[in-house]
Amino acid sequence: MEQSSYDSASTLSQMMISTAHATVEATYQSDWGRIVATLIRSFGDFDVAEEAAQEAFAAATTQWANEGVPDSPAAWIIQTAKHKAIDRLRRQTRFQEKIESYALEVDWTTEQPDPFSHQIPDDRLRLIFTCCHPALAPESQVALTLRTLCGLQTEEIARAFLVPAPTMAQRLVRAKKKIREAKIPYKVPETAEIPERVHAVLTIIYLVFNEGYASTQGEQLMRSDLCAEAIRLARFVRMLMAPYPPAEVTGLLALMLLHDSRRDARVDSSGDLVVLEEQDRTLWNQDQIGEALPLVRQALIAPDAGSFTLQAAIAAEHCRAVRAEDTDWHQIVFFYDRLGLLQPSPIVSLNRAVAVAMAEGTERGLSLIDEILASGDLDDYHLLHAARADMLRRTGAYAEAARNYERALALVTNESERRFLERRLREVSAVSASDARD
Repeated sequence: MEQSSYDSASTLSQMMISTAHATVEATYQSDWGRIVATLIRSFGDFDVAEEAAQEAFAAATTQWANEGVPDSPAAWIIQTAKHKAIDRLRRQTRFQEKIESYALEVDWTTEQPDPFSHQIPDDRLRLIFTCCHPALAPESQVALTLRTLCGLQTEEIARAFLVPAPTMAQRLVRAKKKIREAKIPYKVPETAEIPERVHAVLTIIYLVFNEGYASTQGEQLMRSDLCAEAIRLARFVRMLMAPYPPAEVTGLLALMLLHDSRRDARVDSSGDLVVLEEQDRTLWNQDQIGEALPLVRQALIAPDAGSFTLQAAIAAEHCRAVRAEDTDWHQIVFFYDRLGLLQPSPIVSLNRAVAVAMAEGTERGLSLIDEILASGDLDDYHLLHAARADMLRRTGAYAEAARNYERALALVTNESERRFLERRLREVSAVSASDARD
């Protein structure tokens, strides 16, 4: 009887620990950006906000395992982080006057019914505009926002920028120091100041969406919370610039809606990647597509249409096709040609090469891929090697395709993509081995 009671208590304890860890991870994934943005507004310091948030999450792991998960996990994290930030600032005598005012403002109860304001503009939009201040270098703007809003680690951001982690860490330190020393305000700027920052803001929102659409690391291919957040922020920016928002604001919103419309078809029941041509298009969100297509047309005819609009036009061609074989690849190549003139980059060239392969034949696309490979610009980019492997697979060059899949696997960091590449590698390796025996 005593052993049975002990076993039951042990099982309950393990369940509480498991639930606590899962909730901490889920709260971090979905609410890190909101929490840090709220703390920055309260304390005016990026480092204090991030460190306090990290300490609060660490405390939650232990406390929730012992006491149970609170009704509002994010509110608990915010209040705990505020307490820890105040404790930290109290130890710094030069902040004593600020502390006295902070202590009066903080509600010392643990639970809050709704820790986030949904008014326009909100803390996250303030955060983006602060990070996109013209006084900061463009690469610092992007890195700082990915760190604070998305919660990406320095190593992940460095990998995205193809620079060493210490270099990225220095950029982040300099950016925070610049904000502090220049007293850059934590707010959405006046209407007259928005146009000069809007391109940087749109770039940031797009990168947030990209991290949600194809996560840098982790088991899951997508983070739907980041996709939804990026779409929401784009809507806010468009409303801020009404009644005549720039074409690129409209184009970016349409682009993200179109990409996100395919979310349910991009992975199978096991969470593995499903490539575009194999997706079940009946799973695509037709409401989002219906909203986005008129936005694409509206942005395309505007004189200030830019790269986001052209990317939206490409996505629209995919979403218009009822079947993969109905895709107008020649039109897509046309849009990539325009995009390459407007915003030349190795990534655009790679995507254009894939479109050319579909429109004009695999051999032509493969030759374009080889030109990019010879330049060395994307040698550490796993999708370049994956694209080349796929084209070789289609031409029957299975042994060479296998070598390219192996190179892609050495570079990929997302587990869902890794499993897809491993499956492809097994397939081409099996055929190559069979051909060798014959």
